[in-house]
Amino acid sequence: MTSFASKTISAAPTSSVRIDALLGQGTTRSFEFFPPKSDEESAVLAKTLEELVPLHPSFVSVTYRGGRESRQRTYDLVTQIQRAGRITAMAHLICVGHRRDEIREILANYAGAGVQNVMALGGDVSDEPGPDRSEFRHAIDLVELTREAGDFSIGVAAHPQGHPRSPDLASDRRFLAQKLAIADFAVTQFFFEAREWTRLVEELAGLGVTKPVLPGIMPVTTLGGIARMAQMGASVPAALVTRLEAANDRGGPASVRSEGIRAASEMCEQLLGENAPGLHFYTLNRSTATREIYDVLFG
Repeated sequence: MTSFASKTISAAPTSSVRIDALLGQGTTRSFEFFPPKSDEESAVLAKTLEELVPLHPSFVSVTYRGGRESRQRTYDLVTQIQRAGRITAMAHLICVGHRRDEIREILANYAGAGVQNVMALGGDVSDEPGPDRSEFRHAIDLVELTREAGDFSIGVAAHPQGHPRSPDLASDRRFLAQKLAIADFAVTQFFFEAREWTRLVEELAGLGVTKPVLPGIMPVTTLGGIARMAQMGASVPAALVTRLEAANDRGGPASVRSEGIRAASEMCEQLLGENAPGLHFYTLNRSTATREIYDVLFG
């Protein structure tokens, strides 16, 4: 597989900037990617990263589903970004299917490569064959081990509409508050109304937690995306569905895309007006929609 990075990558690890420190300095702008599985996907990601570098991202994060192959792809991408020395990288890590000694080894490898930022997640069951060997019950167990294992800046996931496996919203908030008592910040699942983020932050404050919660942004750019978003645990509100359907009646898919970008940009402006600590964009490894939103906000 060809590397996404430029040929000028240094051979030695470079120390990254801690994300908790970046959040202490002001509003952050960050992007999320998944590791490529082929040369074609690597080329797409390379182009995306080059297009996003001029936007001066505070950091980027790299996802990880689980399994040895996925773990290696995440590690390779995170450390390549780190060695390139232009962008701070954060590695996703999940506890499902892992033993505690495996996690310690993974964290030691990241520390040795100069990676200081980790997103500690519960994760989905791996597609790889074999028994579930997990020695972790919940994401908080991984957060605790990561805190013990080294000097990492630790992020956790937050779900404005509640985690799909949480019995109710109140318990979801308590679980999140427990994680944030140990971790440094949270990044939310994507959502579509600014008040979902403000409600989440207010409810955490009511539990005594005021650590930064970065809102996750993913525009709905197709009518088919409405159902996919719901399947991923973030239902699209009726008002936005109506807005996108009206755009489709006016001008078809191109109008739906433009309206989705406009709606996401408006929400981002509201979030910044509510003093959100930053904006975290789910890119799907492509830069176009993110850059369009960025141009509206900061261009």
